[in-house]
Amino acid sequence: MSKIGKKPILIPQGLTVDIKDGVIVINGKNGTISLRILNNINIEVKDDDINFSPRNNSKQVMANWGTMRALVNNAIIGVDRGFEKVLKIEGIGYKANLDGNSLILNIGFSHVVKFNTPEGIKIVVEKNIIKISGIDKNLVGQTAADIRAFKKPEPYKGKGIRYEGEIVKIKAGKKMAEGIK
Repeated sequence: MSKIGKKPILIPQGLTVDIKDGVIVINGKNGTISLRILNNINIEVKDDDINFSPRNNSKQVMANWGTMRALVNNAIIGVDRGFEKVLKIEGIGYKANLDGNSLILNIGFSHVVKFNTPEGIKIVVEKNIIKISGIDKNLVGQTAADIRAFKKPEPYKGKGIRYEGEIVKIKAGKKMAEGIK
């Protein structure tokens, strides 16, 4: 039995949930998300709750049960409140700017790095902080990972792009052996 799949989801005020032709559509103040319902999963909308149940007890269906519940819960949170990831740029001369729908990064390369913002994502730059927000949790996380991949934090000086609150272990550099001249 799935511990996550058994929990019903409470629908917040102002959200509407519709199920049609194997697709669940969630409308809220921030937008609309539609998800394809995974095979052999029943979804029932009663009053202000969404309940999930498996049609059989196969291993794959039991795995899909919790996964479907988590995907719908993330969609409800996204259209209600939204998701945000914060990246921090560390390094002398490293900076980020917005140019229309593109993020321009100066991160120590001989050229500037241009990142086109995906549809449904909003990027805000404040000094050396990049805030990525949107209603799709997967897309927000993937966009943050793609930006971070341009220049991951290096272990000797810690320069690069990191998540807010990420701890980078700094290694000691080469030390000259004492006594050798």
